[in-house]
Amino acid sequence: MSVLEARELVVDIPGRQGGDPLTVRILPGQRWGVLGPNGAGKTSLLHTLAGLRPPRSGTVLVDGEPLAVLRRRTLAQTLAVVFQERQDSFPATVLETVLIGRHPFLSPWQREGADDVRLAHQALDALSLSTLKDRLVSTLSGGERQRVAIATALTQQPGIWLADEPTNHLDLHHQVAVMELLHQQAEAGAGVFLCLHDLNLAARWCDHILLLYPDGELCFGPADTMLVPEALERLYDQSLSVVTVNGKPVFVPT
Repeated sequence: MSVLEARELVVDIPGRQGGDPLTVRILPGQRWGVLGPNGAGKTSLLHTLAGLRPPRSGTVLVDGEPLAVLRRRTLAQTLAVVFQERQDSFPATVLETVLIGRHPFLSPWQREGADDVRLAHQALDALSLSTLKDRLVSTLSGGERQRVAIATALTQQPGIWLADEPTNHLDLHHQVAVMELLHQQAEAGAGVFLCLHDLNLAARWCDHILLLYPDGELCFGPADTMLVPEALERLYDQSLSVVTVNGKPVFVPT
């Protein structure tokens, strides 16, 4: 599987002069959670790692190759991005949309084959979307559209997942189902990198945590060293109480 690496990376955020450089490797099987208050740069970092915006300085590499030298098609065969919000520009059914995940593997004008369709149906099943496969995406709720986006990425079979608030718009049941799916992807060897607002989802599902502070300071490490009240209270400027449930910390604002 693939390795995503940042070397001395400083994300270009308007209005912020500096920021700690980030040097980190997201390895196969790891589940990273990125935490920080609004405006700290979580989405900007994810987009920079995906090559969708240039960094202020530093380099992003996939399997040792700088993003700048990789063809977008080649990158799309390795890395999938789930956006926090999206626009559906063209009318398409759920199945047609999920099949977009196979496009990086098709030559120009090539139609999807039986294996592509099979992978799309498997993704629909995994996200409980099979009964909606013939619905236009424009008729779906926000949570259903989010699950379609994740199913599209799953159909892509990426070695690296970059997901910005993947549980956005989802009810409690589907939040757990999506986080379990991403956990399974990591178990199968993918590197998973998630921007999250929910501390408790991060505590339950992530094994590494990156904390982003509004002034550009950052720190990261194994989850049990990062998810401590002292660091999180300073991160969010909010007092917290913590209890343990099934061996995992649960944080409650106080």
